[in-house]
Amino acid sequence: MKDLSLYILDIAMNSVRAGAKNISILLNEENNVLTLRIEDDGCGMTEEQVEKLSNPFFTTRKTRKVGLGVPFLRMLSEMTGGKVTVTSRPEADFENHGTEVVATFHTDHIDFIPLGDVVETVVTLIQGNPDSDYVFRHKTDKLDVNMDTGEMRAILGDEVPLNAYEVLSFIKEFLRGQYENEN
Repeated sequence: MKDLSLYILDIAMNSVRAGAKNISILLNEENNVLTLRIEDDGCGMTEEQVEKLSNPFFTTRKTRKVGLGVPFLRMLSEMTGGKVTVTSRPEADFENHGTEVVATFHTDHIDFIPLGDVVETVVTLIQGNPDSDYVFRHKTDKLDVNMDTGEMRAILGDEVPLNAYEVLSFIKEFLRGQYENEN
């Protein structure tokens, strides 16, 4: 994958497959360090499964036998002097289950890959999985982009799905507008 937004999409889709109803995608850029944090309330993983995530030949999917997203994300992060941590609480912990992936990247390093089009990534997630709620935030010293589909759902009610063309167009314009207003 050529940019970080595709890794965001991959990890968030793992959250959806894990049954998450709430997914947070948080980007924070400060002092030439980009921190990517993706949190969900999905079924979670055992400690053994989390340990195996570094192995590209480990996946919980039935459709293919490899899972390259987290190992490649870890490699890209470490190439810039950053790191990736994954913490998870399995569903046996009824009140507090889910997974958190945190990756840091030194943006001034020559091996840092571009962030990519995070707006398209967020819109794609909502379009394909409108029953989940997403919180997206991208904060730098120059901008603070925010979106919460739970707030949108409260306004729209049950009659208008989040993946309706008009809603997706609004979300795309809403996010792009926040990026443009801050530049």
